[in-house]
Amino acid sequence: MARRPLTKVRKIASQQRSRATVDALVEATARILVKDGFDKASTNRIADVAGVSVGSLYQYFPGKEALVAAVIERHQHEIMQTVRGELAGVLDQPVEKAVRKLVAAAVKAHRVDPKLHRVLAEQIPRVGKLEKLERFNGENFTLFRTYLESRRDELLVDDLELASFVCVTSIEALTHNAVLHHSRMLSDAAMEALTDEVARLVIRYLKG
Repeated sequence: MARRPLTKVRKIASQQRSRATVDALVEATARILVKDGFDKASTNRIADVAGVSVGSLYQYFPGKEALVAAVIERHQHEIMQTVRGELAGVLDQPVEKAVRKLVAAAVKAHRVDPKLHRVLAEQIPRVGKLEKLERFNGENFTLFRTYLESRRDELLVDDLELASFVCVTSIEALTHNAVLHHSRMLSDAAMEALTDEVARLVIRYLKG
């Protein structure tokens, strides 16, 4: 049975200097992942790109998997902050505006460093670290379910739990795949068109 990679940090950086060291290591890992991929992201190379000794790296991280996990966590945090900011006040909007805002938020989230997003999507199964993303997806589902409940009289769907699952999953899948597999769609015009089409799809499902 293969040994599970260690993804937890060894020591929390508490002082400004140590936090700067950790930030440099995480940033270096992200740069190497985007440029050369997981297999070439050795701890020696990460330390070299970060400008710190490999001994300093091992003070905080047991190996490169832990560094990749840290990159994933940082990226997820940036996405979560983006979406939460975009969705402020969405519960007060009519269905057409609310749905488009939800889709636009998903598109914007997936455009947060799309090259890194693509690499991490491939590496997450290798290192784990899905807990925060799963909680965040749960937040989105709850928000959408709450919104649908407030607009029940305007909708043709009966099972709001199922409708929430269908809508949130569809929005996530379409925006996620646009970033991962159709890089030509990353232009502003293409993403605007994608937002319109996904919103139209969801609205027609909800209202007929």
